[in-house]
Amino acid sequence: MRNDPLSHGLWEKTAPPPPETTVLEGDVTAEIAIVGGGYTGLSAALFLAEAGKQVVVLEAEEIGFGGSGRNVGLVNAGMWVMPDDLPGILGDSYGERLLSVLGEAPRMVFDLARRHEMDCEAMPVGTLHCAVGESGLRQLDQRAKQWKARGAPVRLLNRQETIAKVGSAAFSGALLDERAGTIQPLAYARGLAHAAARAGADLRTGSRVLKAERSGNKWRLETPKGSLTAQNVIVATNAYTSTPWPEIRQEIVHLPYFNFATPPLPQSLRDTILPERQGAWDTKQVLTSFRWDREGRLVFGSVGALEGTGRAVHRVWAERAIARLFPELKGTRFEASWFGHIGMTADHLPKLHRLDIGVWGFSGYNGRGIGPGTVFGKALADLLLGNLGEKDMPLPVSDASTQPYRSLREGVYRLGSQAVHLMRTIA
Repeated sequence: MRNDPLSHGLWEKTAPPPPETTVLEGDVTAEIAIVGGGYTGLSAALFLAEAGKQVVVLEAEEIGFGGSGRNVGLVNAGMWVMPDDLPGILGDSYGERLLSVLGEAPRMVFDLARRHEMDCEAMPVGTLHCAVGESGLRQLDQRAKQWKARGAPVRLLNRQETIAKVGSAAFSGALLDERAGTIQPLAYARGLAHAAARAGADLRTGSRVLKAERSGNKWRLETPKGSLTAQNVIVATNAYTSTPWPEIRQEIVHLPYFNFATPPLPQSLRDTILPERQGAWDTKQVLTSFRWDREGRLVFGSVGALEGTGRAVHRVWAERAIARLFPELKGTRFEASWFGHIGMTADHLPKLHRLDIGVWGFSGYNGRGIGPGTVFGKALADLLLGNLGEKDMPLPVSDASTQPYRSLREGVYRLGSQAVHLMRTIA
């Protein structure tokens, strides 16, 4: 996208094309305006259009341009926060409700992919959270017990079981979550867009919202070439928010994340490395993730931005790290590389905001966008359809709050990840 191979890398190379879209021109009206063509906005558009609502989606760039088209493609259940901690943060009612909603999120993703026949490499075969050392294993043991207490199909694997599942002796154990899996993330976003368009949603790309003004009981959204008037607005821009709702961006710290992809590897290697095709990541603070794509490319990622000196530092680290995990891949080079930004909130939980009268939005997915984006999009659709009340939503309504030292922290993430990967490369 934008003729930049570092924006979407492998995913743009292998995803089916998006539906045909147009730029918003002239004055258009709709019942509901959705700003943002990622998982949340497209999910909301699909369910609203299926219910007969007149919906227009305004996307500043292209379908899946933001985090929806750049992420690793792990369809996880839950958030980074430990399950037992959520009731303490949100209260018992919202805490347990959010756990239930997010626990079912992968099923909704895979059901949508199947029902709408999306060509998005959906693999509902589970994920592996891999323990580094004894401290990592203790962390996973705690997480496993808390999910099991809620009836979730998770299992803590010992070292030998992990070696068999991962194909590496680097980990002391792993948490297998059978609810989860992998997907081609940009292909899934485009699949949602196709489904929404077939249901009657009007998708407009290259249509950045520059200004939002309320007139009577309606909103007028101005774009470079036109305007959209609607009674309700869903803001679904998350980490890629600019105008006219800067408060969303101000409560989010950008955490950069990159991915490299090998060329398609021989079947003999696919049979020993992640032989059951689970996606995986480890318990390090500057974590490593790895998974297969459909054609047998190993996608290998971590925290960091592929810009400036980071591009060389992270590439050298990735080449050596993949060889340390899987010695049989020593000397393997990468055919694609890309990166994007994860929107991190202060408490590592997403937020539901009423940004103004009739203006709603979820944001701050903290690296867990596929499942939450999908179910929260449906929740916003149900709210506007009257199927859910405000107090029935997965999260309580909160005011956006500015994170202190946001720019400084983003610089620390960029430079700190380079330092960590440089030291690991040297060591």
